[in-house]
Amino acid sequence: MSTALPRSYLFVPGNRPERFEKARASGADAVILDLEDAVQPEEKPAARDAVLAAADAARPAWVRINGSDTPWFSDDIAALVGHPGIAGVVLPKAETQEQVSAVLAHAHAAVGVLPIVETARGFANLTALCTASRVGRIVFGTLDFQIDLGIDGDGEELHLFRSQIVLASRLAGIGAPVDGVSTTIDDAAAIEADARRGRRFGFGGKLCIHPKQLEAVHRAYAWSEAEKTWAARVLQAVEASKGAAVAVDGKMVDLPVILKAQRILGRG
Repeated sequence: MSTALPRSYLFVPGNRPERFEKARASGADAVILDLEDAVQPEEKPAARDAVLAAADAARPAWVRINGSDTPWFSDDIAALVGHPGIAGVVLPKAETQEQVSAVLAHAHAAVGVLPIVETARGFANLTALCTASRVGRIVFGTLDFQIDLGIDGDGEELHLFRSQIVLASRLAGIGAPVDGVSTTIDDAAAIEADARRGRRFGFGGKLCIHPKQLEAVHRAYAWSEAEKTWAARVLQAVEASKGAAVAVDGKMVDLPVILKAQRILGRG
């Protein structure tokens, strides 16, 4: 079984249990049953019950709980994170290690935590979040982050923050972070471009809000046939050189180039 980290995380509203199986069958690498943004306040207890009823130890699910500053946080973690059908918790508005610890205090041993960095304070505490217990990777909540900081735009306006999240994740030795959602649903080219931008910055996956987005995200996080062909030529040239200096396409092949070729072909 592959141990690769998910490229796609698909949200499904926790108050729409009829969609749970459709989401699981959508082709998403991971499904997040959402109790936070997708659920109106008056429906949150019922949504929690629906998620709990659907929890299956044979197919553990991720759940985005409500934030620690809400009245539903304690009930969410008390009800859910001890259940063997819960693989992990997506923690919104993550800002401190104490928030992560509050989740894990109730959790079974296999539960992981994906903190969403979506506030200035959360970003300022990146190192603490990256090194918190059972945090496998960081999620960048781009939409709420823009609102919190008064930023207007998801492009160059967020370049600094994306780079710093990737750097902090690497220094902590955790998985490549997960980029925020694309709000467009029907424009596959735009979705793929968004995902490829995140990949260029060093992200390893992307949040999705609709199954239509999955194919484009998966394309963006897959090596193209041209890249695979280039990598094979690099490694063939290196092998044939028997240790001598070698060039491919007029460019010298040094160790970083070899390592990239090996990574593309899954040999690194």
